[in-house]
Amino acid sequence: MSLIDVDNRRAIIDRRAIAERFRSGGDVAEILRKALEAGREEIASRIASEPGSGRAAAQATAFLHDQIVRLAYEAVIGTTDPALALVGLGGTGRGEMAPYSDLDLMFLTAKRPSPETEQIAQAMLHLLWDLKIKVGHSVRSTTDLISLAKSDMTVRTAFLEARPICGTTQVFDGVMQRFRTDVVAGTSAEFVAAKLAERDERHVRMGDTRYVVEPNVKEGKGGLRDLHALYWIGKYVHGVERSADLVSAGLLTAAEYRGFDRAERFFWSVRCHLHLLAGRAEERLGFEHQRQIAEIMRYADRPGKSAVERFMQFYFLNAKSVGDLTGVFLAQLDEQLGKKGFRFALPTILRKPKRLAGFVLDRGRLSIPTDGFLRDEPLRLLEIFALAAREQLEIHPTAMRAATRDATLIGRKLRDDPRANAFFMEVLTSIHHPETVLRWMNEAGVFGRFVPDFGRVVAQMQFDMYHHYTVDEHSIRAIGLLAAIERGELKDDHPLSTALIKQIASRRVLYVAVLLHDIAKGRGGDHSELGAEIALRLCPRLGLDPAETETVSWLVRYHLLLSSTAFKRDIADPKTIEDFVRLVQSPERLRLLLILTVVDIRAVGPSVWNDWKRSLLRTMFEAAEERLRLGHKQHGRAELVEARQKELADAVNWSARAVKAHAKRLPDSYWLAEPPSWQIANARQVATAEAHIGDAQPSVAVENDLESGATRVSVFTPDREGLFYRICAGLAGAGANIIDARIHTTRDGMALDNLLVLDGRGKSYTDKRLRGRLARAVEVALSATNPPPLPQTQTSSPRSKAFTVAPSVAIADRASTRTTVVEVNAGDRPALLAALTAAIHAEGHRIHSAHIATYGERAVDVFYLTRADGKKLSERDIGALRDALVSAAGRDSRAEAA
Repeated sequence: MSLIDVDNRRAIIDRRAIAERFRSGGDVAEILRKALEAGREEIASRIASEPGSGRAAAQATAFLHDQIVRLAYEAVIGTTDPALALVGLGGTGRGEMAPYSDLDLMFLTAKRPSPETEQIAQAMLHLLWDLKIKVGHSVRSTTDLISLAKSDMTVRTAFLEARPICGTTQVFDGVMQRFRTDVVAGTSAEFVAAKLAERDERHVRMGDTRYVVEPNVKEGKGGLRDLHALYWIGKYVHGVERSADLVSAGLLTAAEYRGFDRAERFFWSVRCHLHLLAGRAEERLGFEHQRQIAEIMRYADRPGKSAVERFMQFYFLNAKSVGDLTGVFLAQLDEQLGKKGFRFALPTILRKPKRLAGFVLDRGRLSIPTDGFLRDEPLRLLEIFALAAREQLEIHPTAMRAATRDATLIGRKLRDDPRANAFFMEVLTSIHHPETVLRWMNEAGVFGRFVPDFGRVVAQMQFDMYHHYTVDEHSIRAIGLLAAIERGELKDDHPLSTALIKQIASRRVLYVAVLLHDIAKGRGGDHSELGAEIALRLCPRLGLDPAETETVSWLVRYHLLLSSTAFKRDIADPKTIEDFVRLVQSPERLRLLLILTVVDIRAVGPSVWNDWKRSLLRTMFEAAEERLRLGHKQHGRAELVEARQKELADAVNWSARAVKAHAKRLPDSYWLAEPPSWQIANARQVATAEAHIGDAQPSVAVENDLESGATRVSVFTPDREGLFYRICAGLAGAGANIIDARIHTTRDGMALDNLLVLDGRGKSYTDKRLRGRLARAVEVALSATNPPPLPQTQTSSPRSKAFTVAPSVAIADRASTRTTVVEVNAGDRPALLAALTAAIHAEGHRIHSAHIATYGERAVDVFYLTRADGKKLSERDIGALRDALVSAAGRDSRAEAA
């Protein structure tokens, strides 16, 4: 790129006018600082008026820094003329810099740098640092540079885009000639292989997908660096001077280059806006900036899809385009190098496929015999992917290029063709990594054309902190996890699902349900209900019979039922199981729903799945399965209580009288709700506490619970008003996150409360000292004369500030026979639970259990309540409580603490 392309350069910086100020005796640093500030303001105003002019802004920024460097150089050297070239590298050399990019300079000399050269370099660097410019710099001789470029691929790549800014250009010309002859010549294959390995490592570091919802614009998969890598390779192999020259080099077609150019311009615009908003070199497009950039770039809301979601969908479509271009670019390059005996791609197979149906193999990759092979018979657009899945073959980029081009041939006729649908189902239900082939279908545009409803969610993000991937990527990952479970590869993580998947009647029902469970997102309305309607229409086309179609539709409609019930309701309450089983109706549906729920949660993103969720889902499944299998619970309430008490007697080795006394103190709800291992631990804790007669200190036990993967906090102390609030406040003050709680009162007025907590990383407290700290925090909160204030919390993160969650309260009076179930939805924050419990206690109500779930920035806290007299809440109680909880949920606890 030529810096002459910059429009109205003197409005950005007038070098002659500034040089004149130097001669007038002004302070050099101050003059340059004002010039830099004025230039940045001019560039910012230009991109503000033309939000899509990011590349022009990047070029203007490079021009501004060029002039600053030249002026600084002239001020430092004065009237001397050192044999020194000041060279821009990387983006500085290419002539494209984001507003806060580093300035990458090399001080280049023909011979070993002299003391004078070192002094000039130091003086210039100090001057630039005074201007708050971050400078990457080096001082090299010609010999040093060539030697380093031979051994260090980073140096070689940086110098590939080198450009003289000022100084003695003959030095630069000489070293560039040597670089081409001594370094570049004959090393194309080596360079390409190194750049591809570097790209792969970078992708892994950035998440190895284009579809993370907070992408890195510069380094992420499908971002600017991937485009730069194509340009570097083209420049190294063919000596291209501009990215447009990739067409004449035979690496891209004119149409493909237009896609390259469109993506590059878009990403430069996003990157420049991101830098300007952050006021620094920020490359991660975080939630806190997405909404602002969508507004700046003039995206508007549409029914069912917000402006920020439309902006991010266009971002991901461009990232997808970069991936497509990379594939065809590398295929062309491989062919070119192959003619010279320097192929860099080495995929191969050690067997022959059974049959290729007219397709061919190109060094182990599935390809097409002629350019028009897919166009001549559009059915082959599906067949090639089915063949790849069946034979576990990689598809050659040449064939992918043709599939991408010819995907437009997919219309109603092909979509209704039973053969095409059979090919699609073969891919979808393949046990051999179907996610890989589905991703290829998606990249080529075949997936969205063949299943138009899926095409509507391609590259669609969900603007929240819970979902880590776009809707299409989430669904494809879920299918991959399903196949991995069926292959037995996730037996340790998901033993129940691994066992159940062998028992289901129809594999394809499960795979189709996983594909369709989120297919109606972004349309407005309930995506589960809309998705169920889509399933009824689509499944017959895919070859499913009426019974299978009905089951898929039901699974899509209720795909959140199991998780929402297990995570938000008291599964020890018989009414919870009754209501759930009334909807599920059959053991087969229950098995399918459990597996669908597992892969759905696992595919949301890393760290979303944990042992606690596994434990809740398993407990829920087992209770429901027993009810469905027998038509009733195998053991009645009284029988189960008696069995639990006998299990305790066998474990603690107490006298029959002591066991009977302990059992009599606790209500039946305790014996039904708590796991036997907790009941045993509680009994020993109570016995130890009561052995210390006269000790007024509360008994607090903190131990790790292997089954749930969390830490159990058990509190035994005299019951009193606001007790549970004190416990919550103490734990919140110590930094613990409560995920579940059950509150019990003995018949003689003691409280026995069991809570599960996790640390700030979502893990149990493995350090014994930290568990001791939790216990002390609760003890202090319980022993204080007055209830502790709400803990002072840290300021919300910039990410969470990007979201507004309006607090809401839902009352489910029929969800329990004995209690009123209150569900609070609010923006998650530390000490939220403490604030809510304070409001409940202030209204005079008793909490019997609390269940806490978080979904990114949103918290869902569910309480099972009664009035102080043990009765359900009245309408008047509910109205007052609703107002109090909405106020507490929306109130910032930092303000209260202050």
